[in-house]
Amino acid sequence: MTNSDFIRAADALAQRLYAAGCRHAFGMPGGEVLTLVDALEAAGITFVLAKHENAAAFMAEGVYHRTGAPGILVATVGPGALNGVNAVANAHQDRVPLIVLAGAVDADEAQTYTHQVLDQQAVFRPITKASFALVPGAAHVIADKAVAIATEGRPGPVHIDVPISVADAQVPAAAPPARAHAARTAPAGDDLKTARRWLAEATRPLLVVGVDAMNEQSGDALTAFAEKYGAPVVTTYKAKGLISEDHPLALGGAGLSPLADRHLMPLVQAADLIICVGYDPIEMRTGWRDAWLPDRQRVIDITAEPNHHYMHQSTLNIIAHSAASLVAMSDGISGQATWPDDAPTKTKAALSEAFPRTDNWGPAAIIDCCRETLPPDTIATADSGAHRILLSQMWQCYEPRGLLQSSALCTMGCAVPLAMGAKLAAPDRPVVSFSGDAGFLMVAGELATAAELGLRTVFVVFVDASLSLIELKQRSRQLRNAGVDFATHDFAAMGRAFGGAGVDVRSRDDLSAALQNALSADTFTVIAAHIERGAYDGRI
Repeated sequence: MTNSDFIRAADALAQRLYAAGCRHAFGMPGGEVLTLVDALEAAGITFVLAKHENAAAFMAEGVYHRTGAPGILVATVGPGALNGVNAVANAHQDRVPLIVLAGAVDADEAQTYTHQVLDQQAVFRPITKASFALVPGAAHVIADKAVAIATEGRPGPVHIDVPISVADAQVPAAAPPARAHAARTAPAGDDLKTARRWLAEATRPLLVVGVDAMNEQSGDALTAFAEKYGAPVVTTYKAKGLISEDHPLALGGAGLSPLADRHLMPLVQAADLIICVGYDPIEMRTGWRDAWLPDRQRVIDITAEPNHHYMHQSTLNIIAHSAASLVAMSDGISGQATWPDDAPTKTKAALSEAFPRTDNWGPAAIIDCCRETLPPDTIATADSGAHRILLSQMWQCYEPRGLLQSSALCTMGCAVPLAMGAKLAAPDRPVVSFSGDAGFLMVAGELATAAELGLRTVFVVFVDASLSLIELKQRSRQLRNAGVDFATHDFAAMGRAFGGAGVDVRSRDDLSAALQNALSADTFTVIAAHIERGAYDGRI
């Protein structure tokens, strides 16, 4: 065999990721991952230098939402790997395929060298679908396993420790055949007969749709099913846009808003057939625990994995592909007139009234102005906080993944890097991020990355110098004000300091003008939208 018959183990890993569609990797390199970064670049995967590993992972997720290929996080040994833990745990709970490549000290070296050495696999095992230590003889196999595990079934992160000497080790260039993709499954037998009978008998069917259906690209099947049977559709925040939210049967997102639940829960409890389509209650607040009662309602749960969460129970559990299941259930079952009291239409109208768009100024006015001014195909991202709850109710999505957020772990600081990743993968699409001022401060350094990448992303910051959601909860419990207020900072100046545009706005007219300027700007824009303390009271 000649030298051309061998490649580095790091190259074997990088080439498999390229074959999976990966074109970007994000992270902060150290000496332990230099070979890995070199291999990624050689394979055609651009390495993007972020300012923090946590933000890097969210950038990788933003790319995934546009391309469908797994995201890649690269972190050096010890503190680098641990910096990414929050975003990796988020990927696990939010069902995001993320390949976590971590530098590692060689096993024999670790027996006598302790600097920055810790059991990284022990750290990552609880928050990933799988954790591997790369070995030369199985480099190709581990790479293929990582992609398959991350993307198949319910997606999630996979961690690979890459020891220094292993990355450089020579392995055969010829890779074994990649594992074939798993076929879609659908219900059959008595369970399918039962589901079809219940569907034929239902006069008040309702669909609750979640992140599994989003990942399984079940939008077309969902819309056709809803239209055929006149079934209103409630989605989780992550599944917003799976049915276009201007559709008469689309009731928008649910999850964290008690105000929205006040209108949605009566409809849910009036349904005689509830079909949960890829619904994962990890996205929902405790108010959705046992939201339906299988002893008096027929409930079909279609999921990628069995229900071990016990947030709710169902009368029929189907472990199958959501779109394939809907098609199988509806085959030969005629649609009929449903909801004779027109309750879904009334609920949709009540929700619109509950979240009015007529405010002169404030968080609702900001969201409405942005939705009206920005093009319909704008990709939006939301950070955690009070603004996110309001945004998820008011921001209308016309396509899947039109609004990106951390909806399971609900971690702060995600909106800015998510928007950057989405813009990098879809440079011709308008992209806007919505952050509270505290969440923005967590990741403000990534504005430098946005400038370096030449991104034209719009960053909207709700400025009220408070952790508004926590302060609201604090007041509702009649506790003293503590630990929720901070100084008002000049966010517009931060944008300018990092090489972008920055503007302060305090009215709809100012915001509309700032957005229009941002759409034509040749750099990113930070828009600091100033609102009053307590502006979310009674609104979420």
